[in-house]
Amino acid sequence: MRRILLDPISRIEGHLKVEVCLDNGTVKEAKCTGTLFRGIELILQGRDPRDAQHLTQRICGVCPTSHSIAAALNLDSAFGIADRIPDNGRIIRNLILGAAHLSDHIFHFYHLAALDYVDVIKAAAYDGKDTALNSVKAFIERGELGPFVPRYEGDYRFSASVDQEMIAHYVQALKVRLKCQEMLAIFGGKVPHNPAVVPGGVTEPPTVDKMASFFWRLNEIRDFIDNVYLPDVFTIAKTYGDYFEIGRGCGNLLSFGNYDLDGTNVDYLARNRLMKQGTVSFDLELGLIEPAKITEYVANSWYEDSTTGLKPSEGKTVPTENWDKGYSWVKAPRYDGKVYEVGPLARILTGYLSGQPSIRTLVDSALSDAGIQHRALFSVLGRHLTRALCAKVLAYSMGDWLLQLRPGNPVYIPYEIPEESTGMGLVDGARGALGHWIEIRNKRISRYQCVVPSTWNMSPRDDQGQPGPLEQALVGTMVRDEANPFELVRIVRSFDPCLACAVHVLTPKGRTLSAFRVG
Repeated sequence: MRRILLDPISRIEGHLKVEVCLDNGTVKEAKCTGTLFRGIELILQGRDPRDAQHLTQRICGVCPTSHSIAAALNLDSAFGIADRIPDNGRIIRNLILGAAHLSDHIFHFYHLAALDYVDVIKAAAYDGKDTALNSVKAFIERGELGPFVPRYEGDYRFSASVDQEMIAHYVQALKVRLKCQEMLAIFGGKVPHNPAVVPGGVTEPPTVDKMASFFWRLNEIRDFIDNVYLPDVFTIAKTYGDYFEIGRGCGNLLSFGNYDLDGTNVDYLARNRLMKQGTVSFDLELGLIEPAKITEYVANSWYEDSTTGLKPSEGKTVPTENWDKGYSWVKAPRYDGKVYEVGPLARILTGYLSGQPSIRTLVDSALSDAGIQHRALFSVLGRHLTRALCAKVLAYSMGDWLLQLRPGNPVYIPYEIPEESTGMGLVDGARGALGHWIEIRNKRISRYQCVVPSTWNMSPRDDQGQPGPLEQALVGTMVRDEANPFELVRIVRSFDPCLACAVHVLTPKGRTLSAFRVG
């Protein structure tokens, strides 16, 4: 058995270490390690419950908006107002979250993952048509190659002209992502860490000027998704089609759904949402979600054994000083005792199997264009394709939501903080299922727990020895060149890891890293 250590994995959010053991070039075992301690739950204890909406956004600078929505839903639940949010407030929350998710999807594909398939050096040397690549060439001529290097070499399959076009789109995507952030700021106030989403609704009322400003940016983003993003995903799919057979994972999917289309049900998992709630098996069987079946395990995490197997509503965050225990700061969430992957793949297949017309049409067309069957979506390229489909469904829905806003109508409902209460906020972030749980005693937070997408996807083995979704996706992979294990980083990045969400605060003692390999 030979060992490959990837530490840290670059072009992801946060700090992730991946270790694999090879037998005759095939991955037989994988371990994923979150290398920083999550302490946000401890920071929140004893504070005013309303602080949660602001402080949980500080978990991450890339996906704070998802935490603002989850925290607000959590507090709505605890304050007894979950079914009383004004329509304007509900819609503006959707628009703020949607703008953030469009930004995240475009950012992930172009600036974190697409470079795994593009030979930037060859593209820069190509004397083809003038494109946005000119700025990249200038950096290379000065020897300033970041963020394009260091990188793994080999298995670049595009022609130089296609490589150059993809890099031009990389630069274009930076500007489009800025448009997404500007949309978010129109109703959210600022980016990152918006102050507008609050318990009871939002603080920013709609006006005709704001709606028009939002809409013209949205049209440009739609055009980019239709004419650049989706075609680029299919370009990679047609050239790297074998990656529809790589990185399957655990075969179980889970989605909390997102974007409330009405707010009349206090049960978030029974609400009418654009992206539906449910579980999906590899056999494409759709199931319902019962939050009481969610538990977290720590047999292989650096937390006290007394905290294992607890429901998030009862969860504890108690780090251990026993460094011989486990191998990650990430806990191991499980649903009904089983391993589940979360993310765009889960959302799209849940919507598809729920019979959602817009998603069924898109998925059937995409499968036909790619020449694959539904189960091939459980793969590296399946995750990229479904993320792009999420972006398209969302971008076209947001225009309809804008037209539903009513300037002059309320965006917020007053409330009182109860002496004692509990709450739960469930929504899908861009990267997958996100849950916040709160317990209030004497009008203060006595317990707060977050179970985030990358806690699901990057989890270590649980108490039953079951590897997490990414660990399972890596097992069975053939590595052609141990010095350039590009297959492994392509699998890792297809999950869009956000370890800043899974682990938050640096432990004072730190840990000595024995090897570094930039991916």
